[in-house]
Amino acid sequence: MAYAMMFIEWFSVQRGDGSLQSQDKLVITGGRPLHGIVSVSGAKNSVLKLMGAALLTEHPVELHNVPHLTDVMVMTDVLRHLGAKIDHQGDVMIINAKNINTTEASYELVSKMRASFIVLGALLGRFNEARVSLPGGCSIGKRGVDLHIKGLQSLGAEIQINQGYAEATASLLTGKEILLDTPSVGATENIMLAAVFANGATVISNAAQEPEITDLANFLNALGADVSGAGTNEIIINGVSKKDLGGTTYAVVPDRIEAATYMIAAAGTGGNVLLENVIPGHLNSVIRKLEDVGAEIITEGPNSLRVIGCDKLEAQNIVTQPYPGFPTDVQAPFMSLLTIADGVSIITETLYENRFKQVGELNRMGANIQLQGDIVVVTGVDELTGTQVKASDLRAGAALVIAGLQAQGVTEISELQYIDRGYEDLVGKLSGLEADIVRVSGESQPAEASVPAS
Repeated sequence: MAYAMMFIEWFSVQRGDGSLQSQDKLVITGGRPLHGIVSVSGAKNSVLKLMGAALLTEHPVELHNVPHLTDVMVMTDVLRHLGAKIDHQGDVMIINAKNINTTEASYELVSKMRASFIVLGALLGRFNEARVSLPGGCSIGKRGVDLHIKGLQSLGAEIQINQGYAEATASLLTGKEILLDTPSVGATENIMLAAVFANGATVISNAAQEPEITDLANFLNALGADVSGAGTNEIIINGVSKKDLGGTTYAVVPDRIEAATYMIAAAGTGGNVLLENVIPGHLNSVIRKLEDVGAEIITEGPNSLRVIGCDKLEAQNIVTQPYPGFPTDVQAPFMSLLTIADGVSIITETLYENRFKQVGELNRMGANIQLQGDIVVVTGVDELTGTQVKASDLRAGAALVIAGLQAQGVTEISELQYIDRGYEDLVGKLSGLEADIVRVSGESQPAEASVPAS
């Protein structure tokens, strides 16, 4: 409870334009192997979409395994603005969207977090209209919403882009066969939500296959929808009537990116860590690369993994790909691991053109990384050295935490608002693994930029 109150107090500090900020710092004294047990929280990239999907039903929805993150709190603000009632106690959230009183999500809200654009499909599906601000700028590259718009138009929606808003109306949504140019997670999700009440069957080809897509489909089916094929490249949504949707109690899938982060930290510090509340099958690509580097990964149960580090890490090449390939969200944390691996590693980022912002900060810590467009060349060094660094986005922040744990001396990490977006109780969990890490409070002052999407 004390942690939750601290978190809420911090979150309330905002700029005049509504963006989040923090003057806190993480102080890490590195060089200590991680040992112990850590429990992984619910997935950030799933719970936000389940919250948006709850707008489809008039009945209460009870979500379990909900993490306390700033992104979750932003989405809470979005839903409350629309008229939903939300109660979040511990890891349980109850959403009642019966009395939605507006179908407009303003720029002030949507600009804080790209994922909130998911309300477009949900509002359009339930009310046949929506006015949702286009997402703001993103620090990891251009991620347009053209696939979202085209997909919804294929279902029969009329969409105008007017003064920075997507204005959508539909007298009747009709199921169609929709081929996505690329397997966009967000477009797949928005089309799925809009298609729940569409007349007939909607088939999404070249659909995203991420576990969070499967989680959304399972949640929709628990409400009474008819979705099949999630987890493959073809998803079928057979439209149902609005009276068919009820409420449900549903547990959010574990966060595979958070799990990967702790796995990498264990390997990079030569530790021995048991992760609980994980789905090993969601982490296959990460497990393979960690084993190639030299770590030992042991599946100790259906929902637990043990990571044992080694004395000598080996360089590896990595290419990010849509799931089930190596996740782009794990690229930055894994780069920190490779900075102390023996040999030369090459990392190719195929999904976002601006996701190497951690390179400069890692080099400040003694890493030898050369940036060449969408490729980085990492030449391993004997050790990193602690210094003052700044997080530039969520996963870059995680990379700096891992680097600080690996480094000799003291590392100070600032701009923690990025890390708070995706890692619940990071200090508590790492401290429980015997890391020497503290969060030092500072006077909150205006930030220079809005929190970007991740």
